[in-house]
Amino acid sequence: MSTENLPQSPDQPPRKPRVAVVFGGRSSEHGISMVTAGAVLRAIDRTKYDVLPIGITREGRWVLTADEPERMAITDRRTPEVEDLTDSGEGGVVLSVDPANREVVYSEPGAVPKALGEIDVVFPVLHGPYGEDGTLQGLLDLSGVPYVGSGVLASAVGQDKEYMKRVFTSFGLKVGPYVVIRPREWEQDESAARKKIIDLAGDHGWPLFVKPARAGSSIGITKVDDLSGLDEAIAEAQRHDPKILVEAALRGREIECGVLEFEDGPRASVPAEIPPPDAHAYYDFEAKYIDSTPGIVPAPLTAEETAEVQRLAVDAFEAASCEGLVRADFFLTEDGEFVINEINTMPGFTPISMYPQMWQASGISYPDLVDKLLQAALRRSTGLR
Repeated sequence: MSTENLPQSPDQPPRKPRVAVVFGGRSSEHGISMVTAGAVLRAIDRTKYDVLPIGITREGRWVLTADEPERMAITDRRTPEVEDLTDSGEGGVVLSVDPANREVVYSEPGAVPKALGEIDVVFPVLHGPYGEDGTLQGLLDLSGVPYVGSGVLASAVGQDKEYMKRVFTSFGLKVGPYVVIRPREWEQDESAARKKIIDLAGDHGWPLFVKPARAGSSIGITKVDDLSGLDEAIAEAQRHDPKILVEAALRGREIECGVLEFEDGPRASVPAEIPPPDAHAYYDFEAKYIDSTPGIVPAPLTAEETAEVQRLAVDAFEAASCEGLVRADFFLTEDGEFVINEINTMPGFTPISMYPQMWQASGISYPDLVDKLLQAALRRSTGLR
């Protein structure tokens, strides 16, 4: 579906496509989703699109919010909340799961539900579980509503770091050493589960990185330098996800590359380098979002290295059956080999985030990037594809 094909009356001018920007959510990345949404709302061309901001509270309630992106910023090192932008503590919005009806309905207890009109495309700027992991994508597929970004399978693979690595390995992409501890393993035999991690350190050395298997924005990640910090790191990761991933440290440079879907297929941006942050042990949440450690764009790579990481980024996009956009993160090891760390199917998307910066350096401005993603979603068919 394109903007030219929207329903219209012969007596009326063409209707602008209506975009629902959905943000917030139940994950620990709620606040970062809000910051991303503020940037997207500022960038959408209001002469070209109508916009409906929809927030999802930490409890999972869908609400109408104020269209005030200036209130969706980090203030005094605090991320915003959906509740900060809604006046009603009880009202909520519902999206029909009837593919023939894309209408959004607002209702409050004791009041007649109010139809808010149809939406043509959703821009889901949620990060983490219950939004970026295929759950919201499944709901939108049931509703027959086009949306920006990857579908159910790619979103789920992109969220679960274990299966992401398994998919990459099956397609010949090199990943670093890791072990996975599932909740049942931990519950049944903590000692055996802990031994798997210690054996990883024995084979590859310290430090290790202990992570929630299905989270992002570096939340819940701990760099562990020796055995004394392991139990605390495991507990911190399990606070965000009962399944944890433990990775051996890779010595090398951190290189990122953006992938964007064009009409003729995916293309890679110029890559960026993430230098070691001065005030942080690694590129953690504080370094990314609070202190805004700057990346180097474009990365100082040779022409051959640039071409190689761009090729691998597109290969990762295709291996996971992604759509729309991806940020692919690599290590360039000391022996000159690119090792893929992970992909993000809905990466940080503020103007200072690495994904938009890489495309800015590639000749696509932030507003144009938002428009290209919306147009790609409107072109895409719903259902199996």
